[in-house]
Amino acid sequence: MQSQTLRFETEPDFYIHGQGWGNPTAPPIILLHGGGQTHHSWGDTARKLAEQGWYAVSYDARGHGASSWSADGNYLTDALVSDLKAIIRQIGGKPALIGASMGGITSLVLDGESVESLVSAVVLVDIAPKAEQKGIERIFAFMSSHLENGFGSLEEAAAAVAAYLPQRAKSYDHSRLEKNLRFQEGRYYWHWDPKMLKVWKNATPNQQIEYEERLFSAAQHLKSPTLIIRGGISDVVSERVMAEFLDAVPHIRSMTVSGAGHMVAGDSNHAFTNAVISFLEEVYSV
Repeated sequence: MQSQTLRFETEPDFYIHGQGWGNPTAPPIILLHGGGQTHHSWGDTARKLAEQGWYAVSYDARGHGASSWSADGNYLTDALVSDLKAIIRQIGGKPALIGASMGGITSLVLDGESVESLVSAVVLVDIAPKAEQKGIERIFAFMSSHLENGFGSLEEAAAAVAAYLPQRAKSYDHSRLEKNLRFQEGRYYWHWDPKMLKVWKNATPNQQIEYEERLFSAAQHLKSPTLIIRGGISDVVSERVMAEFLDAVPHIRSMTVSGAGHMVAGDSNHAFTNAVISFLEEVYSV
């Protein structure tokens, strides 16, 4: 199955790039990656969803991959939600959303804060209104570690990923890894805007508390059928965090993918994709 290259203008002269899999007239599904990733992070999930009869769209969030980078460093949630709303308008219909980490927060806020639901279903991938701080700090440390100097080779980048994600097999597909990097002046750099990390890390404790309260409120007002998929060894959404979330929002369904960390789709793509398909076949049939 061949994919189509897509481009969405979400602000004047500001473009979001992605790929579409399947028949554009079929019920749409939008996949939103996590911070520091690109739309390639979903592995084969988009293609497999299209094979089941949906139209799967995955895109690079602002500041990531081939999409426009914000000149004023606007990478806060409201900007991400605004982009998503514009993309939904251009695709048409009421899509299902599958959002990992940052993409999950975007999906959560869109559905939870909309007066009327714009979507048909939501899948949150290893994200909750409150996360384990140690896990967030580990992500920031990894993203910061090669920010300025990058990598001298793909092998060096693969070694860094292996050290960060020891649960994955050591044999990496360098062609897929290369899609998450940009080659500049003889070195490889992560394909996202460094301003983004600075914006996130500069949040004050009071801002973080207000942010968590906002996310909990959005979760309690989710309008669409929602599933949260947790990585069994995630250090971001622990069993405790998951239990607190489900106590606060009992209408959300949940499942755990054993052996997967925070990057569930990359750690265990087959199990993850099957879980998503099973849920969507029930609540968002083709």
